[in-house]
This record gives sequence, C-alpha cells and structure tokens, in this order.
Amino acid sequence: MAITDEDRISAEARMTKRLSAHPKAIRARFDRRRSRLVIGFDNGLELAFPPRLAQGLETGTPDELSVIEVSPVGDALYWPALDADLLVAPLLQGVFGSKNWMARQMGAVGGRARTAAKSEAARTNGRKGGRPKKTA
Repeated sequence: MAITDEDRISAEARMTKRLSAHPKAIRARFDRRRSRLVIGFDNGLELAFPPRLAQGLETGTPDELSVIEVSPVGDALYWPALDADLLVAPLLQGVFGSKNWMARQMGAVGGRARTAAKSEAARTNGRKGGRPKKTA
C-alpha cells in the first residue's frame, strides 16, 4: 500500500490534534524520601503518586524506579529496569493500568472489606450450605 502526501498530511494533523488534547510530560523522577513518582508537565502541573498504584511498578525497587524515560512527545513514561510503561493521558484521569488490572486491584480491596452486612450475608449463605460447588 502506497502512502500519499495527502495521507501523511492527514495523519500528521490527527497526531497534532491528539497530542494537543493533554498536557505533555517533560520530566519524571522518583522521590525516594516520600516514595512517590513525580511527573512534571509542560503546563506547570505536577502529579505525584505512590508506585504501588501503577501496573508494572508495584514491585519496583527504588533503584529500578529511579530510571525513567520520558517519550519524545511527552505522552508516555518508560522504566527500562522493569520493562514497564505508562501513558500520560490515562494517568491524568486516575487510570494507573489496564482495565483488567484495575478491576483486580479494586476487587482485592473490596474483598478485604469487613462490614456488618457482609458478615451477615456470609452467615446466611453458610446456613444454606455455603457456596455452591462449581460444575465442569
């Protein structure tokens, strides 16, 4: 398939529009004292969060987390020692990983919840014989 000048110009216009929709990361560092990743943006905003919140970074050591590459257009961050990368736009929206990974994190938190209603539901289910066996 041959790419024409018109195709190239159209693609560049789409890329420019997409990139202008969000602030761009211009620097990133790991703050060892506070155990936080700090990302600086071209509009002056700084975003700081604990690495345990981000997919691929949760088990990183301070040395591994300290080496961060910012993509040339500022739309992604990469940790070579962990072979992990994060897109900037989702981070600004509070999305720190894939949909499945985020669901597992939220499910783990919900599973640890201890409420009177949850305890009562478990007791009621136990009186009925417990959770049904899985069938193949």
